[in-house]
Amino acid sequence: MEPSFPLALEPQSGELTVLTDELIERTIAASRNSQRKRIILPFHDGASNTLHRMFNAIQPGSYIRPHRHQNPAKDEALLLLRGALKFFTFHEDGRVDQVRNVAANTTEFGIDVRAGVFHTFIATEQDTVVFEVKPGPWSAATDKDFATWAPEEGSDECADYLDQLLRNSE
Repeated sequence: MEPSFPLALEPQSGELTVLTDELIERTIAASRNSQRKRIILPFHDGASNTLHRMFNAIQPGSYIRPHRHQNPAKDEALLLLRGALKFFTFHEDGRVDQVRNVAANTTEFGIDVRAGVFHTFIATEQDTVVFEVKPGPWSAATDKDFATWAPEEGSDECADYLDQLLRNSE
């Protein structure tokens, strides 16, 4: 079933896209109005592009189900442009492996996660913006291997799961 709300803004067009504060502000505004409390602004041409680059604007309370990029194997890099987040990695059974506090304009401002590692992140400040890069092409069927031990996005258990992760990471 397709969601009834946008997952992303329209991609930028042209041979050159200058990354500006105006683009960040537009993405933040859309995330504030999103049912998911997040939205991406892609800079790549489409799903078939071999390198996906995007702003991901996230508000606190947005649930990103733990997942990994395994088949096909894809590494992923995140750089914080604004705000802060907690980045979690997990063991196969769902136990938290690592938690990193990552924030813009600090000594820990990004994450590079290897393919096959279960992970998620939670915005801890309003209007958090990540510049995200990972290999394409994108396919809904294979992009993410979702953790079976974590609630599905949109389920009633999401808020409790987020709270539990945050409580146990302090």
